[in-house]
Amino acid sequence: MLDKNGIAKRIAKEVQDGYYVNLGIGIPTLVANYVRDDIEVDFQSENGVLGMGPFPFEGEEDADIINAGKQTITTLPGASFFDSATSFAMIRGQHVDLTILGAMEVSENGDIANWKIPGKMVKGMGGAMDLVASAENIIVAMMHTNRAGASKLLKHCSLPLTGVACVKKVVTNLAVLEITPKGFKLLERAPGVSVEDIQNATEGTLIIEGDIPEMDI
Repeated sequence: MLDKNGIAKRIAKEVQDGYYVNLGIGIPTLVANYVRDDIEVDFQSENGVLGMGPFPFEGEEDADIINAGKQTITTLPGASFFDSATSFAMIRGQHVDLTILGAMEVSENGDIANWKIPGKMVKGMGGAMDLVASAENIIVAMMHTNRAGASKLLKHCSLPLTGVACVKKVVTNLAVLEITPKGFKLLERAPGVSVEDIQNATEGTLIIEGDIPEMDI
């Protein structure tokens, strides 16, 4: 089973040379720490940064340089800063190659719910709705179940939707799954996790074909 850093490390393998990548808040922000050194990637944040680097070491933080989740970040040589209008023009103009988001729920047809739990205070929608409406490649980083042990990979989302049929792949603490017209296709399982464990933790349709390899992270 993976922890949050393990999920981020596995997703980092999906990042390719030359990509422009948007990282959502939560687990996705950790992905920048694990991208291979031999490729060039530009991480974009919708508050107006292009060229984010890893998180700063303690004592080296600059409170004026933050990501969309208000966490302090570093920037790489050549990084640029701009206003939100320009940032969202990049997103809506489909200039971002990969979007990595967290989620509360994902359905078997690729719907995502990640912005609101009814009855609880909401800080705001953020850029998630623009991202899921514009991005062609969306990977979700999330825990497979909630704190009560109930599945977060569902037949149908129960929470208000952020986007419809937009997610391409999900990486959880248990597995890597691809969204297909027939449901969640199991691609890899986390170290020490059995296919049966994943079946028991998945409410939506789970497609299992052949031997499922363990993740190589």
